[in-house]
Amino acid sequence: ELHLYTYDPTFPTRGLVFDTLHGNLLKVDSHGNILVCAHGFRFLKGAEILEQYSNKFIQRDDMQRFYILSTLFNLAETYLYACLVDYFIKCSNYSSCDAGFKHGDLFMSYRNMFQDVRDTMDFVHDSGTLKKITLGNLERYVMKDARLPLLLSRMKEVGKVFLATNSDYSYTDAIMKYLLDFPHGPKQCSWHSYFDLILVDARKPLFFGEGTVLRLVDTDSGKLRIGTYTGPLQHGIVYSGGSSDMICDLLGVTGKEILYIGDHIFGDILKSKKRQGWRTFLVVPELAHELRVWTEKSALFEELRNLDIFVADLYKDLDSSSNEHPDISSIRKRIKAVTHEMDMCYGKMGSLLRCGSRQTLFASQLMRYADLYAASCINLLYYPFSYQFRAPPVLMPHESTVEQAPQDMESFLDNQMNHTQLNNWNHQASCHSPETDTSMEEEEK
Repeated sequence: ELHLYTYDPTFPTRGLVFDTLHGNLLKVDSHGNILVCAHGFRFLKGAEILEQYSNKFIQRDDMQRFYILSTLFNLAETYLYACLVDYFIKCSNYSSCDAGFKHGDLFMSYRNMFQDVRDTMDFVHDSGTLKKITLGNLERYVMKDARLPLLLSRMKEVGKVFLATNSDYSYTDAIMKYLLDFPHGPKQCSWHSYFDLILVDARKPLFFGEGTVLRLVDTDSGKLRIGTYTGPLQHGIVYSGGSSDMICDLLGVTGKEILYIGDHIFGDILKSKKRQGWRTFLVVPELAHELRVWTEKSALFEELRNLDIFVADLYKDLDSSSNEHPDISSIRKRIKAVTHEMDMCYGKMGSLLRCGSRQTLFASQLMRYADLYAASCINLLYYPFSYQFRAPPVLMPHESTVEQAPQDMESFLDNQMNHTQLNNWNHQASCHSPETDTSMEEEEK
């Protein structure tokens, strides 16, 4: 009966959280505040959410209960959770309870449901079933871009290029041949020639920590050679395992000299940033759709901004002595209506990056750990490799309340000198009182 469900790509989005206690899919912000809540395919209203989540808030660090679905592979998994919950709700043989469904002496908890799906997803990956199906129809499952060989060739002219993948050599070889083999493209001996170092079986995110044994790969058979490789970098050789430290040693580079491109916010971006201090480039394929909607529906976001300004104006001339209570109920209803209309333009779960004017958990992780992000790494073709990417300055709330009045040059220089002296004093003081940020460790659990 589950086969009767058809995958709907407009329903799931990345970055959702599955609650293994109540079986809900949650869209939250960086603090754990709930933005959207769905039980199966039914979206819960505010009062219903409050019944299950006090203050519409979750403890994200409770990793035993909450599971973050942040990868592209998780999209199908997200939809499957919704299908299962919807199926058992509609099945007359089962009755719903707080933590799952009952049928006589049989109890199907949401936690058991989650574990069964997780184990199945792991099996699909580990057994090679997914890769076998992919290789059987590369045109359908792998996007080929004729500009990729050109990008890699130009990158190699000015620097060192390496490939680090969790896949084994046989699968990697088939994929890379398909991606880089163009009849009328740059004449290269093989796809290996685009890279200074090729490493398979990386086992990220373990790769960014202690790693595994570094071995050589027999490219004819795809099998690993016995023993640990301890020699220098050899061109044309494929390596297996190893660690990010070994990558740095073999290439003769360190930390911020590396720009690491990946599409996994945790396994690629967070770990390489925290453990190695590498520069990071997150590939977000959904960005093309996000930008299209953002452009076409910019009037809705502008209305949200105007509503916020209108609310602020109502309170502008009031202070703690005022007994006046402006009625903003109609404005709040309009804000909710506009937010919902914006969300529906992206899909049933809304945008990957925002809910109205509030950023999602995925957006906050992207902003925190990715130095660059784009829908495709091909975008690098359109920048010189000497280009310095800088984020536009973003004012903090207290700074945005102050008007920047012009001043004469002498006053400006005096202010800059005083500001520099103050900063130097603060820096010296801070060196003796370091603070430890434990929030990163909580996110890695």
